[in-house]
Amino acid sequence: MGVNMTMNRSELARFIDHTLLKPDATPDDIIKLCGEARKYGFISVCVNPCNVTAASRELSGSTVSVCSVVGFPLGACAPAAKAFEAAEAVRCGAAELDIVINIGFLKGGLIKLVKSDLEQAILCARNVNPATVIKIIIETCLLTHGEKIKASTLAIDLGADFVKTSTGFNKSGATVYDVALLKQIVGNNAGVKASGGIRDLSAVLSMIKAGASRIGTSSGLAIIEELKE
Repeated sequence: MGVNMTMNRSELARFIDHTLLKPDATPDDIIKLCGEARKYGFISVCVNPCNVTAASRELSGSTVSVCSVVGFPLGACAPAAKAFEAAEAVRCGAAELDIVINIGFLKGGLIKLVKSDLEQAILCARNVNPATVIKIIIETCLLTHGEKIKASTLAIDLGADFVKTSTGFNKSGATVYDVALLKQIVGNNAGVKASGGIRDLSAVLSMIKAGASRIGTSSGLAIIEELKE
């Protein structure tokens, strides 16, 4: 799809994971999020694991998928816990998972442990549903250039569908530079999800132009409404 200002709302919506990961999100907030996603046709809603069942119920019969986060936001939980969380989210109705890499292990050079940690989570999720879409969050703001390459390459080797820039809970989020870099690394082997600090239409279009095929944002409604029909 070409990137231009003539993109209509329905086309733009298919890039957006309509996101609500705040710790104080209430059940009513989740219902509202799902209603907005139905109205505008967002590709998914992204919610914390405790809200997957409710979101799945609200979106039953729609074209909107449910995405959940795993090991969020630090990526530092025990591997067995991360694997269980992944499988349980899929059992509850998540079609997509955004899994946080173990950042400390990566920066410490413990690549085998990073691989095993992700591998277990992916395997457990896909044992429940082989079609589960996997996105690996590498938290680019904490990584060196070389670490970004290592993390993205590992995600591809493990069969991930996307590499994702950020949790949005750290010191900074997605940048055009990082999106372009990740796209260069993964090529056609996976997509790039830009997430963190993306709050307006201009930022979305810049990320798509740089190579993002998915946008994670809690400002999806405002962004869509910026685009005049």
